[in-house]
Amino acid sequence: MSQPLVSVVTPFHNTAPYLAECIESVLAQSYSHFEYILVDNCSSDGGGEVAENYARRDSRIRLIRRPQLLSQVQNYNRALAGISEASQYCKMVQADDFIFPECLRLMVQTFEQSESIGLVSAYDLKGDHVRGSGFPYGKPILPGKEVARLYLRTGTFVFGSPTTVMYRSSIVRNQPPFYDEALLHEDTEKCMQILEHWDFGFVYQVLSFLRIGNEAISSPFRSFQPTALDRYILVQRYASRFLEPDEAAALKDKSRQLYYQVLADEALRFRESAFWTYQKEGLKTLGETLDSSYLALRIGRKLLGMAVNPGMTATRLLRRLKGRKTSERAT
Repeated sequence: MSQPLVSVVTPFHNTAPYLAECIESVLAQSYSHFEYILVDNCSSDGGGEVAENYARRDSRIRLIRRPQLLSQVQNYNRALAGISEASQYCKMVQADDFIFPECLRLMVQTFEQSESIGLVSAYDLKGDHVRGSGFPYGKPILPGKEVARLYLRTGTFVFGSPTTVMYRSSIVRNQPPFYDEALLHEDTEKCMQILEHWDFGFVYQVLSFLRIGNEAISSPFRSFQPTALDRYILVQRYASRFLEPDEAAALKDKSRQLYYQVLADEALRFRESAFWTYQKEGLKTLGETLDSSYLALRIGRKLLGMAVNPGMTATRLLRRLKGRKTSERAT
């Protein structure tokens, strides 16, 4: 019996320092029946030449060069549109990440247990932190809606990044463009959309490494509270799809309070305009605007709490001052 064909896709733009390690990790897989699509999005750092060198050496690699620069998500979508009609599963490996040798084999093995599975994930290593804890042990296959409810109720996050998961290729081919380019966290939302109609598979091993500190991908936004915004968007958009009406309404109200509390904390740190632009762009995907009145209420409550507990307030101020001085010395 022949092995299922896996499409591995790595779009890249100016990630030459990491690209060879990424490609090598794919070529070192214990599962060998894959095609590898490398897509150069107008790199100017020599990354295209790195990819071309590997493509000459391995017939499984297909190198595509973009004639003009696309946005990151546009490039991802164009890359995914190029997967083979024969492929059964699709694995994105972002150019600054890499996967461990058993990644493809174990994910395919999980998929092969049921044709109802649309998405497979695993633990990942982000920097020096293992993510994905909290997923029920001993349940490698769960109904997608159950996994979505687990996330909404507890925050248990098993979707990681595009490098963390593997998709059923028919889903990728049947939903062009695969990622919604109008969304802020398009990959996470795609996982939620898949879970509405498909089952979920999980591998209880660390199968991918996600690099932190690469300026080319997402580091400019890491200090903008993307996790808080992501959680708020997902709860507001999907709670009513997966939960009973009363539970969904209560959860949406709670998530609003928690999100605006985060914003209140950031407001008291006098965050720059780029921070607020990022929040507003995210809220726009929900059809919402920043509720200034509600934010002012949360700030007022925060200030009241600081006033009635001056000792704790002084301690926090000293910590912030110390942190600022440390940052100034570092720069």
